[in-house]
Amino acid sequence: MPHRIVFSDIDGTLLNAERELSELTISEIKRIKNFVPVILISSRMPSAMIHLQKELTIENQPIICYNGGLILVDQKPVHSTFIAPDVIEQLVDFNKNQQIHISLYHNDDWFVPEMDFWANREANNTKVTPVVKSAKHILQEWRADDKGAHKIMCMGEETYIDNAYAFLKNNFGDILHLYRSKPTYIEVAHKSISKLTAIETLLNTYYNIPITDVVAFGDNYNDIDMLQAVGTGVAVANAKPETLEIADVITLSGKEDGVATYIQKNIIY
Repeated sequence: MPHRIVFSDIDGTLLNAERELSELTISEIKRIKNFVPVILISSRMPSAMIHLQKELTIENQPIICYNGGLILVDQKPVHSTFIAPDVIEQLVDFNKNQQIHISLYHNDDWFVPEMDFWANREANNTKVTPVVKSAKHILQEWRADDKGAHKIMCMGEETYIDNAYAFLKNNFGDILHLYRSKPTYIEVAHKSISKLTAIETLLNTYYNIPITDVVAFGDNYNDIDMLQAVGTGVAVANAKPETLEIADVITLSGKEDGVATYIQKNIIY
């Protein structure tokens, strides 16, 4: 299959052991970027991706944020799907004893109830500092502005996260996608979106490239649909077993520059 466009997940896939872009990754993407568009696709918020775009000198390319909930072209939203405030309010009420941390995201805003252990760890990982604001005030503002959450992140001890997962699945399983990226995390998005729907949107409206000409890289459960649908789905060696099973190709691990190594060998200009 020809590789006319690249889509790459970030965490666990593109970054090295220090959660940074390696020299090889930067040099390989710079080598191909004028011939093959390189699109970052992640559950991250925009500002947690744009600094990586700058390192790769691909700021002119779109980015797919929140697992497809927000697509930016020329730094402007071209697609936006969010979770309604009424749903968020019920989750906050369920968590009235504050046994879990609830982060709320809309576009490039990240709100936390306090700078606790979970907020500080996530800020360190993504190099973004959140705004401390109560959910009550956020929901008041979002209702007035007809906004919602592009992503909800629930973080906490595994037992409490199990309880939150059961609550969300039992009450909102028909409208929410729940993704356990770690035993202590739940990433919550609208069920109608995915990385694949976002890729299809960009291909059909911006690039006019068939999905058979796409190469995509990923490692986790939320990458499976994407890797199955594109022309060449590449899993890094550290991917989940279910992701490895459906991949067309398995490259080196993210920590061993698996994406860059694949590009180096297979996209020649």
